[in-house]
Amino acid sequence: MISENLPYEAVKNIIAKYKAITILSHLNPDADALGTALGIYALFAEDKSKKVEVVNASTSLPIHLDFLPNFKKIKHQMDYTDSLVISCDCGSLDRLGFELSGREILNIDHHQSNTKYGSINAVLPQYASSSQVAFSLFEKIKTINKDTATCFYTALLSDTRYFTTSSVNEEVFNVAQKLVALGVKPDVVSFNLTQRRPLSSFRILEKALASLCLTQEAKVATLQVTKEEIAQTGATVSDMDGIADYAKSLVTVEIALFAMELDDGVRISLRSKNVDISKVAMAFNGGGHKVAAGFTIQRKSCKDGLQECINKVLEKITALGVLNEK
Repeated sequence: MISENLPYEAVKNIIAKYKAITILSHLNPDADALGTALGIYALFAEDKSKKVEVVNASTSLPIHLDFLPNFKKIKHQMDYTDSLVISCDCGSLDRLGFELSGREILNIDHHQSNTKYGSINAVLPQYASSSQVAFSLFEKIKTINKDTATCFYTALLSDTRYFTTSSVNEEVFNVAQKLVALGVKPDVVSFNLTQRRPLSSFRILEKALASLCLTQEAKVATLQVTKEEIAQTGATVSDMDGIADYAKSLVTVEIALFAMELDDGVRISLRSKNVDISKVAMAFNGGGHKVAAGFTIQRKSCKDGLQECINKVLEKITALGVLNEK
C-alpha cells in the first residue's frame, strides 16, 4: 500500500519533542488546505499536554467553510516561536507566508511539485487530497475524532471535485467510508460546499465567461477578469475558485486557463482533461498536479497588462508541447 511510505515513527518522534504545535496552510487557502489544517488541529486540541494553534497568513478566508469545526480558531499570525510547524497542502515554503528559518516542519501534502522543504516530508502525489495523506498518517498515531473526520472529508470531497477526478480510486472511497463511519454527515458537507455561493461569485463568473477565447484549434480556452471587474463585483479570490472548470468542460478543450488580475500580479489557474499542465506551472515557479496547477506572474513581468501574461502562458504551452501528449 502507498501509505506504507509514510514516515510514522519519525512523525511520532518529532511530535513528542515539542510542547507546542503550529498548523499552517497555504496562502488563499481552499477547502483541502483548511480542511486538512483544521482536522489536524482538532486532533491536537484534545491533547492537554500540548499547546496548538492553527494559522493562515491570508486575512480573507472562504466564508462557506465556516461550518468546519474550529473555523473561528484560525488566526492570521503565529504566536508560538518554539513550536513544531505542520504545513498542510502547501507545495513550497514561500506559499506559507511566514518566515520559518530554523524551524522544524512536518510537511503534509499531495502535490507532485512539492519541493520537500520539511524536516519530515509526508508527501504522496498519488493521493487525491492532502487530507487523505493526513488521515492515513494520523490514523496510525492518534484516534480520529468526529471533528477531524468532518474536516478531512470536506477536504477530500472538494479536492476530488465530488469524486470526479482521475485521482479517485477504491482507496479514496475506503477513506471516505471510514470518515462517514466516524460521524460525518455527507449531506451537510455537500450543502455547504454547493449551496452557499455568494452573489459576487455569479457576478464575477459572468465577467469571466464574457471573456472566453479559444485558441490552438479550440484545444485551449482562456478566461480573464481584471482588477476593476473584481472590485466592481465585490468578488474575493475564493469566489473565483472553479471558474476554469467551466472552460474545461467544453468538448474540444484540453487546457483551460483562467487569469485574474490582483494587486501582486496576475494569478493563473490551469486545468486540463488529461495532459500534464504541472510542467507549465513549474516553468513559472508555480506548481500543482497533472490536471490542476497554478502560479502568479509578477506585474513587472507583464508591463503591458493582463493579455500579455496570458500570451506568455500560451507560448509556454506551445513550447513545452503539452498538447501533443494526447
